[in-house]
Amino acid sequence: MDKMVTFFANGNEIKAKEGEILLRALLENGIEVPHFCYHDALGVDGNCRMCMVEIEGFKRPQVSCDTEVQEGMVVRTMGANINEVKRSILELELINHPVDCPICDQAGECKLQDYYMQTGLYDSRLTTQKVHKNKHIDLGSSVMLDQERCVLCARCSRFTSNITKTGELGIMGRGDHSYLGTMPNKKLDNPYAMNVVDLCPVGALTSRDFRFKQRVWFLKSADSICQECEKGCNITIDHTQEKYKEDVIYRFKPRANKSVNGYFMCDFGRLSYKKQSENRQEEFLISGEKSESFEVLNKLKNLLDLNKGTVSILISPSCSLEEMMAVKLLAKRYEAEVFCDLDLYLEGKDDDFLIKAQKASNKKGTELLGINSGDYKKNSLIININHKKIIKENGLIVEFLTHKKENNAYLVLPIAYFTEQKGSAINSDGYIQRMEKAITKENMTLLEIIQAVLEEEISFDLIWQELQKIDQLNGISWDKIGKTGIKVL
Repeated sequence: MDKMVTFFANGNEIKAKEGEILLRALLENGIEVPHFCYHDALGVDGNCRMCMVEIEGFKRPQVSCDTEVQEGMVVRTMGANINEVKRSILELELINHPVDCPICDQAGECKLQDYYMQTGLYDSRLTTQKVHKNKHIDLGSSVMLDQERCVLCARCSRFTSNITKTGELGIMGRGDHSYLGTMPNKKLDNPYAMNVVDLCPVGALTSRDFRFKQRVWFLKSADSICQECEKGCNITIDHTQEKYKEDVIYRFKPRANKSVNGYFMCDFGRLSYKKQSENRQEEFLISGEKSESFEVLNKLKNLLDLNKGTVSILISPSCSLEEMMAVKLLAKRYEAEVFCDLDLYLEGKDDDFLIKAQKASNKKGTELLGINSGDYKKNSLIININHKKIIKENGLIVEFLTHKKENNAYLVLPIAYFTEQKGSAINSDGYIQRMEKAITKENMTLLEIIQAVLEEEISFDLIWQELQKIDQLNGISWDKIGKTGIKVL
């Protein structure tokens, strides 16, 4: 067991593991210390010098990212002397930095901007012309570089060296002519490349996909999980609704969860936010013709009544646990069997980081709920719920869809996407995790449709009462899952 020690910071008593990095201990206890180069996933580099603190017994300020916590240590992060040290270091950072916050896409999320405003270095003492470097460089993988804004923290180059081990980025040159770049005729090219945008503490690295699309202070965020494979990386969904317009998702960003994805996510999952608005199924259809929702719901109920006992329901293994349980309640009423075809979601191979070959985001959920894996029975009525399967039977087919796809269904019902409702899923590591509702669209949720068909309450709370009857979920509630999930398998 790790030995715990007590130290003091700005008069506050703090307990930490002996030998813990001082900067990490301070940050974890809510004490803000300016820093650029340190990142929890990348470790210590010690090149920016912004994290200086005063420690009693030391003649000079110490770099807190390269200092270990010791018993009885007394630390000050504020005060006339240490503030002047940090002010001088920040002034050096700003000597050649273009103070172009109004046109910088990182404005509102830039640590240099924050420190600049806190410190009040509004008047430059520089008497010579600033060093100019290259701007709007396309590094590849939708990452753009402005070398003038770079503070040379080396987070991005350490990411490609230590995390992806692809080594595309490096710092070249000397002195104030040092710059970040790639080797000649080389591109930033790996499945996790866009994480360098999140790692960059300033506006040097920006996303070509997001830049100049929206100001970050207009964005609202919802916590969710990526749906592109069974890893279930934690994400934030950033969206906003402008006046007289629909609520629009502008980006997915990785959300830190040390038990699942750490601090990162793959580029494929990051860019999957575009699916939100592309090719959506928005109309209720009867034999391919647009119809009113109540007409389609009435026909669906009549079909289920007429075909009771001979119904097959094929459900996507990427549906939420709540949707799956609601489908099981529907199946119980109409003596139907529920299936999923997992083979359709197996693509490629796992990598040694985050990407999983199994693209069904809730495969473990189908196993927990005892949903049959394999091909469906060719019954008199086949209901396909947002599944990749293309059904070409001549009999009665009903499709519940978030997105349009090839089908010859008698009835088509549009349903809400995962960004438009709350739900949960179990990832490949056995963690049940939450998806919060981000935006509001007109499409009904699957729960609402099943409630209309059964003509009885199928509320979210009722679904959770049913889920808690499963041994592995006994004692677990929606609220208890929290932001980082609970291991249940």
